[in-house]
Amino acid sequence: MLTQPLLKMMNNDTRTLDATTLSHLQEWVGRTETLDDELSAAPVRGLSATLDRADAPPVAGSTVLPPLWHWLYFLPQHRQSEIGADGHARRGGFLPPVPLPRRMWAGGRLQWLAENPLRVGDAVRRISRIESVTHKAGRSGDLLFVLVKHEVHNTTGLALTEEHDIVYRAAVQAPTLGTGDPVPPPLAAEQLAAWQREIVPDDVLLFRYSALTFNGHRIHYDRRYVTEVEGYPGLIVHGPLIATLLIDLVRRHAPQAFIRRFDFKAVRPTFDLHPFRLSGQPSEDGRSVRLWAQDHEGWLTMQGSAELA
Repeated sequence: MLTQPLLKMMNNDTRTLDATTLSHLQEWVGRTETLDDELSAAPVRGLSATLDRADAPPVAGSTVLPPLWHWLYFLPQHRQSEIGADGHARRGGFLPPVPLPRRMWAGGRLQWLAENPLRVGDAVRRISRIESVTHKAGRSGDLLFVLVKHEVHNTTGLALTEEHDIVYRAAVQAPTLGTGDPVPPPLAAEQLAAWQREIVPDDVLLFRYSALTFNGHRIHYDRRYVTEVEGYPGLIVHGPLIATLLIDLVRRHAPQAFIRRFDFKAVRPTFDLHPFRLSGQPSEDGRSVRLWAQDHEGWLTMQGSAELA
């Protein structure tokens, strides 16, 4: 049974966005943010251990930062008083103050420059821009999509471009309240692939990745919150973690390849209740790899592709 405080949190969401609100949110298009950081070695060592890799210790100036590991940097570090009920910072600032409570990493497109790789020890700058704010009416309520473009530079110049898709959704409508969110039909994943790996997503794995990325979102560690407020059956495995594991699958099977581009899309949530599988199928010429993740029932949870050089 839902407690009264949790019921209140669930019911205080806006399921529809009126034209005035949408117009206000679209004023964020074109806004920019510039952040500086240093690619220090400690997060690299931490993620290597979390992914169960036997990497050599990173050396400043020579160790190339693996693809997607830039997500360990430029982290939001809001004061505790600025954190909302879901563990994220309260809405506003660089990202638009979307009133829909569920925020998810929906996918992205990244491109690395082979002539200018990021290295541990680099001083780096990320320039971000809100490219678009778009609305779609879904079966479970409004969906708002925010597209953010990032450019990461080191002292030599541009090293990485990234398009990041964020989706905001209404709170779940619990069946106990007389309604229920319609569940989209799942897609069956391919079962055969040249490369495969099984991952057991326990609480410790999710905690370690949350800590490395300074991610306070309660859906990844607070079982009571994620089941009673957001209406999911278990803790949610981070989308960026699954994407990182897919790229890690490429690195394990093609360690000498340079990953030039990676596109990915989250299809279905993955929970910590069961193991999940990563799969990769390289093309005949070896220049690209189709990648996907599936849950214990064989349903597709993430799909992507990597271009190799």
